Amino acid sequence: MKPNINKQLYSQKVEQGPDDLFTFVVDKTLETIGGQLDASTMAQLNPNQVTLLAYHLFREEVLDGGFVQLIHNGLGPFIFLNPFAKAVRLWGNDIENEEGDGILLRFSKLIYKGRKLYERYGSELTGDMTDEEFMALFEQYPEFDDLDDGFIEMEEDVTSMIAAYIIKNNDEFLELVE
Repeated sequence: MKPNINKQLYSQKVEQGPDDLFTFVVDKTLETIGGQLDASTMAQLNPNQVTLLAYHLFREEVLDGGFVQLIHNGLGPFIFLNPFAKAVRLWGNDIENEEGDGILLRFSKLIYKGRKLYERYGSELTGDMTDEEFMALFEQYPEFDDLDDGFIEMEEDVTSMIAAYIIKNNDEFLELVE
């Protein structure tokens, strides 16, 4: 299910820049499914929309509290055990030959590195714990620091390339109407 968007409004968001376009398309996609991404609402979306929302969730969690928080909050299986990294790499293959510098490939590799750490430590990072125990995880698992830093350094470029992919393939994300 793709949101119906006025062509003029879409053009305005494109002109406002990648962050605005990305946020707009994410918000409209979430609005279409009632604001909740779960198994039943995911079935209403196409694979590109699911990948877009996966990136949105990934970005929100990692910018707020890093890979440790992402895993602790239960998003490890969704991000690491699904073809998210592959989908982003394929987006890069589609768009970056024209505009990019391999940023989506580098981002995909970062996700694969995160998967290895998730497979090694995921069970230790999830589960009920106090705030103090959660905060201690950052000290106990410094292996995630390089991943956090790597994403923070590339986030703006990754988001820009995802916005470029949305522009090139807008019919995968939106139903543009007069």
